[in-house]
Amino acid sequence: MNMEDREKIIEGLKNNCHKMLELIGENPAREGLVKTPDRVARAILDTTSGYNEDPHAILRGAMFKEDYSQMVIVKDIDFYSLCEHHILPFFGKVHVAYIPNGYITGLSKIARVVDVYARRLQVQERLTLQIKECIQETLNPLGVMVVVEAQHLCMQMRGIKKQNSVTTTSDFCGAFNQAKTREEFMNLLRSNR
Repeated sequence: MNMEDREKIIEGLKNNCHKMLELIGENPAREGLVKTPDRVARAILDTTSGYNEDPHAILRGAMFKEDYSQMVIVKDIDFYSLCEHHILPFFGKVHVAYIPNGYITGLSKIARVVDVYARRLQVQERLTLQIKECIQETLNPLGVMVVVEAQHLCMQMRGIKKQNSVTTTSDFCGAFNQAKTREEFMNLLRSNR
């Protein structure tokens, strides 16, 4: 996104935020709220910046030929996202495992892929699937498994108001279709906790 487009988007978001403040009965000219529309606009652009990045290109940018065919695990990747139903945050940890098939990728690139998909309006189920599919399509490994554990503010601060609920989703393919391989991954996740 170029700077001109970015500024147009920021201006539009600021105007909408200003109107929202008026609609809920607030005074946007009040000292504590004067800069709120600008802050909100920039926060929304930041938390949805994943639309402007290609996660496949991130992985391809650090793909290395390597004769390694054992499980590679990157666990406890922190993420923050916005629920597409309420535009409220959900956050937690992502755990990724893959079994290389001739190629590996830089470990930080897996965390960057998580960030790209998390920085879009999301549901946890789709986030899990998108991370798995990106790794599978780009690296073509023998298998991929992704587990996401998250707390959803839409469940904690409104609606059902269940403060300590955690949602876990998983998706897998290839070698992880075998229960023994999935079990090995889950055991390794639990280690050092």
